[in-house]
Amino acid sequence: MQTLATARPGANGEPGAAFRSRADEVYQHLKLDIAEFRLVPGDRFTEHEICERLALSRTPVRQALYRLQQEGHVEVSFRSGWRVLPFDFEKFEQLYDLRMVLETAAVQRLCEDGERIDRALLDDLAAIWLVPPADRCHDAAQVGQWDEQFHCSLVAAAGNAEMARVHWDVTEHIRIIRRLDFTKPARMDATYEEHAKILRAIQRKRGADAAMLLRAHIQTSQAEVRKITLHQVHLARAGVK
Repeated sequence: MQTLATARPGANGEPGAAFRSRADEVYQHLKLDIAEFRLVPGDRFTEHEICERLALSRTPVRQALYRLQQEGHVEVSFRSGWRVLPFDFEKFEQLYDLRMVLETAAVQRLCEDGERIDRALLDDLAAIWLVPPADRCHDAAQVGQWDEQFHCSLVAAAGNAEMARVHWDVTEHIRIIRRLDFTKPARMDATYEEHAKILRAIQRKRGADAAMLLRAHIQTSQAEVRKITLHQVHLARAGVK
C-alpha cells in the first residue's frame, strides 16, 4: 500500500507548514492518479478511502480535494462522496487555442537574434529529436514526456518568463488529454517527424515556416483530442493499445 507520512498541526490548532506540505503531497498524488488514469472520469471515491490508502488524517486529504475541485478535476456530493469530473472538451479546445498562440509566438522569436534566446535549450531538443529513425524511442510514456518537454522548452528558450509561466499552466491542464496521443506507434513516429521539421526551420531562422509547421502539429494533436471517448480513457488505464 502506498502511504504518505502523517504530519501534525501547528501549536495553535491550525495546520502548520508541515501539514500544508502534506496536503500538497496528497494533491500531487491524486492529480497524478488522474493523469495516469488510475482515477478516470466518472470514478467515485470517498475521503475515507483516500485517507486509508495514503495513511493520512482527513484534513490534508480534504485540503487537496478542495484544491482539485477548484481546478475542475473533481466534484463533491454530500450524499455520494467525490467524483472525477468528465472531460470538458470545450475547455480543452480553448486551451489548445491558447497554446497555439503562445508557441507560435515563441518560435517566431527563436528565429530572431534576440539576446534572451536560450540556444542551449534548442541544442538539447535537437539531441533528442534530430536522430535517425533507428535511434528513436518507442516507449509511449517516455515520448509523451519528451513531447511535453519539447513544447515547454521552445517557449522557455524564447526568453519571456511570463509567457513560459502561462504556457506551463496550460500544459498542466491539458496533460491528461495529451497522454492519450501516444498510445499508437504511428503517432510517436509522426511526432518525431514533425518536431524535427520544426527544429530545422528554427535552425534556419525561417520564422514563418516554423510557425506554420508548429500550428499544423498542434492542430493534428487537437484533432486527436476530439476523437477521445470515455471508453478510450478506460482502455488507456488498462494499458490496451
